[in-house]
Amino acid sequence: MRIPKTFKILPAALLAFALSAPGILLSQQTSPSAQNNTAAAELHITGNVSTPLVLSVADLKKMPRKTLKVLNPHEKKDEVYEGVPFQELLRRAGVPQGEGLRGAAMATYVLAEATDGYRVVFSLAELDSDFVDAEVIVADALDGAPLGPKQGPFRIVAPHEKRPARWVRMLRSLTVVKIPTEHTLP
Repeated sequence: MRIPKTFKILPAALLAFALSAPGILLSQQTSPSAQNNTAAAELHITGNVSTPLVLSVADLKKMPRKTLKVLNPHEKKDEVYEGVPFQELLRRAGVPQGEGLRGAAMATYVLAEATDGYRVVFSLAELDSDFVDAEVIVADALDGAPLGPKQGPFRIVAPHEKRPARWVRMLRSLTVVKIPTEHTLP
């Protein structure tokens, strides 16, 4: 069976599209002392949302919280993270969830970016508890204390993944991207 050229190019094109999506930077002063100041940090949730959000550490503390005990595979020790369910942040931004996540909305993903330029992608469905047991959180505390400067002030924790490659530390933005319909296959 011959594979059409479109099918060979599409995965690379989608990856390039995902990695080139615009992100919004973490608003933080540039002095070394300010970089350790989590009070100045902001998490931006933008893109294909009905309500763009700019959230501080204090804002996350006021939201529904979840605590996860996970094994840190790098240090081989148990850690307890606390934060806000990723799904709750998307709900507050007006992103389709549950029964509203169907059809064209299924071709939507979230680009998570860190202050060091590291980026990962999650599909909306894998963050929705109507589809999977989604326990992904945006953490702001580790073992009862605020995340340190090399981890936070925000970090994605996805406890059911075999590798923590999408546990984005120093999280600065979440950009919701809906793949345009012109990318659908004939």
